Amino acid sequence: MNRMLFAPLAALAFAAISPSAFAGDVAKGQEKAAQACAVCHGKDGNTPIDPSYPKLGGQYRDYLERALLDYRNGQRKNAIMGAQAQALTRAEISNLASYYASLPGQLSHRR
Repeated sequence: MNRMLFAPLAALAFAAISPSAFAGDVAKGQEKAAQACAVCHGKDGNTPIDPSYPKLGGQYRDYLERALLDYRNGQRKNAIMGAQAQALTRAEISNLASYYASLPGQLSHRR
């Protein structure tokens, strides 16, 4: 392949698979969060009903997505979250992660 064509094509390929290319729908994530997550984690994602439950608002999208996928496939163990994650589709997980990442949070360091 001609080198003049390879570099732009490679850049396009990397851009197409970048993490932002997989960002979910925040509005759909908000809707799903109200149905499935707010009871335990609070409407704002930062007021859980139990202090041992994590605050989700403002967390990194990729972290939230990975955590939910790990709960869903059993790599991360928690009876409540395992059952919740099993009921989620891949798109719903992406949407939830995008929604919670869009909220204000209490992280001390931002990327």
